[in-house]
Amino acid sequence: MRSSVTAFVLAASMVVPAQGSAQGSPQGTPQGTPQGTPQGTAQGTAQGTAQGPPAGGRGGRGAQPPRTPRAAAPVDFTGYWVSVVTEDWRWRMVTPARGDFAGVPLNAAARKIGQAWDPAKDEAEGNHCKAYGAAGIMRVPGRLHITWQDDTTLKIETDQGTQTRLLQFGGKPAAGIKPSWQGYSSANWEGPQRGSNPPDFTPIALNPREGTRGRSLEVVTTNLRAGYLRKNGVPYSENTVLREYFDLSNERNGDTWFVVTTIVEDPTYLTQPFVTSTNFKKQPDATGFSPNVCSVR
Repeated sequence: MRSSVTAFVLAASMVVPAQGSAQGSPQGTPQGTPQGTPQGTAQGTAQGTAQGPPAGGRGGRGAQPPRTPRAAAPVDFTGYWVSVVTEDWRWRMVTPARGDFAGVPLNAAARKIGQAWDPAKDEAEGNHCKAYGAAGIMRVPGRLHITWQDDTTLKIETDQGTQTRLLQFGGKPAAGIKPSWQGYSSANWEGPQRGSNPPDFTPIALNPREGTRGRSLEVVTTNLRAGYLRKNGVPYSENTVLREYFDLSNERNGDTWFVVTTIVEDPTYLTQPFVTSTNFKKQPDATGFSPNVCSVR
């Protein structure tokens, strides 16, 4: 009998706190919490989060200024380079004969101009640099000196023809600017490749490119003065759009190379894009870099 009473008392003692909690929680905790904790926390958290931490501090990545093109460069093109002629000797190492247009997709109008090429006339008119414009200069055998002119401009100086190309990151040509031999070059570091298993090959005209190999720099040049693709008068017009892709590679033997794939699009004189690739090897210093003026012949 005593054990039964004791069990009843224990059971009753367990029930009493439960009733107290049930009565106390609705009146105490729920009422107190909405007025105290949620409002106080919401106001305090919102104010604390909105007003701190300061920009640039912990958790302030969004306030970081964007990196300059120079700082964001995935590869380093600066230094001295020499062209290595592994193709087209007959058109690059010597001035081709008049009418030798092999390999260039010229239309009838362009062929007529090429057949009338007169180097003496170019000299008399002061057009010594017609073969040293942006659409042809990378094919001229010689040496390059590449530096950063500033944080957004990569500069290419050539010893042959003493030309200077400025590759502008994020800029636009000024309105009304006159066409020039080197035109206006807009540059961009190529972004990461798309897709988990990109194809090994895609058409060269695609922009941006895709592929399994490393990519570096793309350049689009417009506002060009009419010039020659080759020294023997193969013409390109002021309507030309020049697209270039610079790919840098470090070889196992320590050599550094870059190849520039050049695509010349000219609706005036070409029946289709004219595509070439040119190789350059990095040099340890300025040895051999010898500026020379443009030559017609």
